[in-house]
Amino acid sequence: MSGGAPEVRAEAGAAERRSRNPIRRLYDWVLGFAGRPSGPLALFLLAAAEAVFFPIPPDVLLIPLSLGRPSRALRFALLCTVGSVGGALLGYWAGSTLYDTIGRPILELYGYGEVYRTVGSLYRQNLVVALGSAGFTPIPYKVFTIAAGGFKVPLLPFVAISAVSRGARFFLVAGLLRAFGEPVRDFIDRYFNVLTVALVVLIVAGFLAVHWLLGGG
Repeated sequence: MSGGAPEVRAEAGAAERRSRNPIRRLYDWVLGFAGRPSGPLALFLLAAAEAVFFPIPPDVLLIPLSLGRPSRALRFALLCTVGSVGGALLGYWAGSTLYDTIGRPILELYGYGEVYRTVGSLYRQNLVVALGSAGFTPIPYKVFTIAAGGFKVPLLPFVAISAVSRGARFFLVAGLLRAFGEPVRDFIDRYFNVLTVALVVLIVAGFLAVHWLLGGG
């Protein structure tokens, strides 16, 4: 009995540290919606909020929802996409019209001021590449949305490319989970970056090909 006491105390200490971590509490709170009837609505709102200010990505809820109801996985991905693009419009507005009152405080809250300027530079270099990869890079999507408004990215290309990029990310996750179920969860965790890089290349190449075919040079 006494031999297990240190392990028990260590586990209790780890649990206490997790409970004190605000991001962990938010993470656990989001996961709590996976088993509720309001889960899909929460997924939609989470995707919208994450595109503007919320720190937890919608994948956290998309994965358990898709595993719990595989037949609806693609529907959940669509909800994620629509919510994310809707939130992206709010982020764009926060960057273009309300930067001083909303956009900048959000960036400063997370310490993303320098990242914001980096994204602005990416937009100036190649809008298609920057937006096409926005759904997959380690840079939080909210920085891309606020920067798009702040650096006056044209709205229609922003919406169109964001929808394809974000949709590709969510449908990739949901499609794999629907096809293979729980066994593919570890695969997604381990190789998600490789998969997303491949998708980014395909997405950007597709947009560049369309641009060239339409006479963009």
